[in-house]
Amino acid sequence: MDSPMALSFLLFIFSLLSLQAFAEDVFVGVNIGTDLSVMPHPTQVVALLKAQQIRHVRLYDADGAMLIALANTGIQVMVSVPNEQLLGIGQSNSTAANWVNHNVLAHYPATNITAISVGSEVLTTLPNAAKILVNALKYIHSALVASNLDHQIKVSTPLSSSIIIDSFPPSQAFFNSSLDSVIVPLLGFLQSTNSFLMLNVYPYYDYMQSNRYIMLDYALLKPLPSNKEAIDQNTLLSYTNAFDTIVDAAYFAMALLNFSNIPIVVSETGWPSKGGSNEPDATLDNANTYNSNLIRHVLNKTGTPKHPGIAVSTYIYELYNEDMKSGPISEKNWGLFDANGRSIYILHLTGSGLVLANDTMNPTYCAAKDGADRKMLQAALDWACGPGRVDCSALLQGQPCYEPDNVMAHATYAFNTYYHQMGKMSGSCNFNGVAAVTTTNPSHGSCSFIGSVVGRNGTLANITAPSMNSTNSDSSANAYGYGALSCAVMMMVGALLGSSIWL
Repeated sequence: MDSPMALSFLLFIFSLLSLQAFAEDVFVGVNIGTDLSVMPHPTQVVALLKAQQIRHVRLYDADGAMLIALANTGIQVMVSVPNEQLLGIGQSNSTAANWVNHNVLAHYPATNITAISVGSEVLTTLPNAAKILVNALKYIHSALVASNLDHQIKVSTPLSSSIIIDSFPPSQAFFNSSLDSVIVPLLGFLQSTNSFLMLNVYPYYDYMQSNRYIMLDYALLKPLPSNKEAIDQNTLLSYTNAFDTIVDAAYFAMALLNFSNIPIVVSETGWPSKGGSNEPDATLDNANTYNSNLIRHVLNKTGTPKHPGIAVSTYIYELYNEDMKSGPISEKNWGLFDANGRSIYILHLTGSGLVLANDTMNPTYCAAKDGADRKMLQAALDWACGPGRVDCSALLQGQPCYEPDNVMAHATYAFNTYYHQMGKMSGSCNFNGVAAVTTTNPSHGSCSFIGSVVGRNGTLANITAPSMNSTNSDSSANAYGYGALSCAVMMMVGALLGSSIWL
């Protein structure tokens, strides 16, 4: 292999490895807009995020009260420089440094800020600010470098997919050439800082503007028969949905400018649940279908035809319906919840992993494994009812869950309670391998197990998980003599916590 070919091959491998490394931490998050007539208090917002196990959020600003409420939650936060502040930051390094000091350093690391979005769709909504966009990104990044946070916090800017010309076939896609003077240095910045391209992807609008040339099922990520798939004749890659088509078009457009190792994060996507008379496909069912299929598609790490197996982390637009939004009815109805935290619809997420607990089609529980070693079960039970702070009083003689009086039944009760009080996070139902998640409700007789139940009106039912801070001296931990904890069990706990993966 001659040296030019060898170099090309190595660059190709490097680009794949870079994308793969980024994709290993794939997630689905939500955007949090605030254009509501009655905006919930930040503590209410965070309570909803916790209840729904949403571990990644994007804010459209850097609201101090919201950042304080998010502190010590572990939730990964993307803060934003609003468009109206962009000119000042893009023209002054000191203004950018002051912004970072006030909106990032004042909250980090208690608030887990992982990214900064500089403006939003600047190239299409603020064309006069386009010339200073890259400067703004560089100034914000320089402030992070000065604080030694540039590796922990990435800097990027969301682009509208409308700047991609001829998205089908994806292999022929290219960025609007009139924007090359901004796009090229922007991509250069993202590559040099190991950041990602943020792309707003809205198959709903593509479908609406196509006059039904795009099939509804194609836009909704519904499974298609092979004869309905779209074939890129240049690459012979088959496309089954508009989401992948747009993402791959962006990959090909970057490659055309000689950038092939910049990952993509979809900063906005979704589907409205209600529209006007001229928006017949903005329905509850379609919104549910799109977002449910999207979440499964992303978390199953399906990837795209161009990069199979390399999933694209995605933020759903959006957490709340924003009733103060201007424009058509659909603009007010992209939310997963209303201002009171009630689900607009119940997502169908079976098999997609842990995210958005308003999926109640298959409630999950944590149970002891059949055939598990009794000594390990007992050790794990001792830990759950002791340091794990599970209220095991229901297991005492004469209480509802005492019978059957065996370690398997008692451990299942304790494991399940701990699993739910930890928000069903990944790793919280393991207990050194003696427990597993199940959809079978272990409740029996008068012994009722905590489950992810949603009331008929869509509100979260009251779940009486015990407090992690309980210091009740009459707890079953004391009654059972759970004060001592072996070194082996402590190691198990460390392994549990160390392996926890938050979505």
